[in-house]
Formats: sequence, structure tokens, C-alpha cells
Amino acid sequence: MVDNATTDSDDTTPKTDGETTAAAGDIHATYAETAGERRLSFDRDGQTAVVAQNSEGYAMLRVRQQADGDELERYYGFDMALDHAAELLGVDPNGLPVPEAAADMGM
Repeated sequence: MVDNATTDSDDTTPKTDGETTAAAGDIHATYAETAGERRLSFDRDGQTAVVAQNSEGYAMLRVRQQADGDELERYYGFDMALDHAAELLGVDPNGLPVPEAAADMGM
């Protein structure tokens, strides 16, 4: 299955009026939807990890170090993508705050 058409879009214009955020300790999470994908970004002490999925919500999740950065890995499961994001930030995956709007990411 080819799912690059929508996730590799350069269009980063938000589809919604706002973003959903959450925080836990020194980790800040931001969920946003663009015309091409859904993005869950985690920031901690200057480090970023991003979990992205195409806007249709059926493709594999991509983990990146920046919103528009190169893909590091793909995952079917949201938990596995969160594990990788936590590893990039040097934190426990259970400590990552996930905004409610992003809770349904993954297959």
C-alpha cells in the first residue's frame, strides 16, 4: 500500500482553528491537523519528537525529530510510535502527555 501521497505534502496550513495541547512535567505535546497529515509533536528541553499520520488516518505512523524532518521509522501501532518518540526525548513512554484529539492515532 502506498501512503506517501498525503503524508509527504508540503502543505502545512492548519485545517482546524486551533491545536490541542497537553503537558506533563517538562514535556509539552501539541496536536495539529494540516491538509496532508495529523501531527503529534512532543517537546522537551529543546528536543522534539513528532508522530505523524496521513489525514485520512489509515496509514502507518511516522516518527520524526521535526515536523518536516526526515522519517526515522514507521509503525502500525500508536504505542510503538510513542515508545520511539519517548526514546528520542529520553523519557518513559508512560510519561508522554497525549492530547485527547490525538488518542485515536494508529491502526
